[in-house]
Amino acid sequence: MSAYEQLMKKIESHQAVLGVIGLGYVGLPLAVTKAQAGYRVIGFDVDAGKVEALRQGQSYISDVSSEELREQRMNNRLEVTTDFALLAEVDAVSICVPTPIDEHKQPVMDHLLAAAQSIRDHMPQQALVILSSTTYPGTTEEIVKPILEEAGQRIGERLFLAYSPERIDPGNRNYQIKGIPRVVGGMTPQCTELAAKLYERVLKEKLFQVDGPAVAEMAKIVENTFRLVNIGLMNELAVLCHRMKLDIWKVIEAASTKPYGFLPFYPGPGIGGHCIPVDPYYLTWKAKEYHYTTALIEKAAAINESMPEYVVFRMTMILNELGKPMKGSKVLLVGAAYKKNVSDLRESPVLDIIQWLDQYGVEWQFHDPHVPQIRRGNDVRHSVPLLEQTLPHYDLVVVTTDHDQLDYDMLAEKAPALFDTRNCMVHRNCKGHYYKL
Repeated sequence: MSAYEQLMKKIESHQAVLGVIGLGYVGLPLAVTKAQAGYRVIGFDVDAGKVEALRQGQSYISDVSSEELREQRMNNRLEVTTDFALLAEVDAVSICVPTPIDEHKQPVMDHLLAAAQSIRDHMPQQALVILSSTTYPGTTEEIVKPILEEAGQRIGERLFLAYSPERIDPGNRNYQIKGIPRVVGGMTPQCTELAAKLYERVLKEKLFQVDGPAVAEMAKIVENTFRLVNIGLMNELAVLCHRMKLDIWKVIEAASTKPYGFLPFYPGPGIGGHCIPVDPYYLTWKAKEYHYTTALIEKAAAINESMPEYVVFRMTMILNELGKPMKGSKVLLVGAAYKKNVSDLRESPVLDIIQWLDQYGVEWQFHDPHVPQIRRGNDVRHSVPLLEQTLPHYDLVVVTTDHDQLDYDMLAEKAPALFDTRNCMVHRNCKGHYYKL
C-alpha cells in the first residue's frame, strides 16, 4: 500500500492524528472542529500562557466557547502543547500561524519559517502538511516545500503538501468555520486529494479544488483585497458626501436597491484586524518582483489608513461648533476592538485615534464590553462603565465600534453630543447633538 493510500485510509477511518500549529483566531476553532469530527488532535503554540489556559478549559476567543473546549479536552480528543517534538505523532498538520507585515509593509515570515522547520525536524516522513495562513502567491512552493524536503523526502512521494486558506470571520455567528466553502490546491494531484478529503471529513463541506497552491493563495489575497478596495471607495465617498452635505449611508441604501451590479460596502473610522489591512500588502510586495505597481490597491489602503486622522479632524470641527477646544475636552470612545463583537485590538483604528487625541491634549476614556484594557507601553487604560449618570459629563461621545452589547438607547438619551462613525444610531432619537461620519 502506497503512502498516499495509507494516509487516505487513516483520514477516512478517523484514525489519523491531526495537528494544528498556531492556536489563535484561526487555529483554535480549527483544532476544536477537528476534535469534534472524531479525530485525535494535538494543538501547538509557542505561547505557554495560551496553552495553559486551554489546558484549564478556558477559551480566549469568542468563536470557541470554554464549554466546547472542555468537552473535547474531557473526551481526550484535544491535546495542547508547546512541545513541538510531539509532531512525531501527527499524520496531518495545518499551519495557522500569523503572517504580519513590518513597518515598511513587507512580509514577516518568521512564524511560518519556524513552523515549517519544526515540521521538518519532528514530523514523520509520511505525512500531510496543509498551509492555511494567508500569504503571497508562491509561498507554499517557494518557502515551505524546500524546507520540508530538507528532511530527505520529495513532495508527492511520502510527504504531501497543500494550501487551503482559512475563511473565518471572528465574531460572526452567521458564518462559522463549518458551512463555508473552502478552496484547496496541492503541489500534486494526490496532495490536493488528501487535503480535500481531510477537510471534507472535518468541515462536512465539499472543497473547491484548484490547480496548485498558488491559485489558492492568490484567491485568498483577492478576497481580502476586494474588501479593502471597496471599503476604501466608500471611505473616500464618505468624506466627499460630508462636504456635499449628503448622508453617505442613505446614498448606499438607495444604491443597494439595484438588484445587480452593486454590492454594498460601508465606511467607518478605519479598518483593522489581521486580514484586511495586512494581506493586500503581500500582493503589492510580490507584484514588485514582476515589475508591476498595484496602484489602485495601494491608494485604497492609504485612504483606509487616513480615516482615523479624518475622524479626529471631524471631532475637532464638532467640538469647535460646540464652543469647546480639543485640548482639555472630555471624550468617551465607545468601542476599541477593530470590529463588532470581538475583543481583538490588532490594527484597530481606535489605537490610531487615541494617539491623535493624546497629541491634542484630549482627556479621553473608552468603553468596550469585550476589551477590558488598552496597553501602550507603560500606559494602561481600563474600560470605564457606560453609565447614564456619567455620560452627561463628556463633551463628546464617539461610537467607534458597533458592538451588539452596547446600550444605544442610553447613548441616545444621555450623551450631550454624539459622533456616530458606524451609523448605529440611525433609528434612535438622540436627545443631544448628533453627528454622522
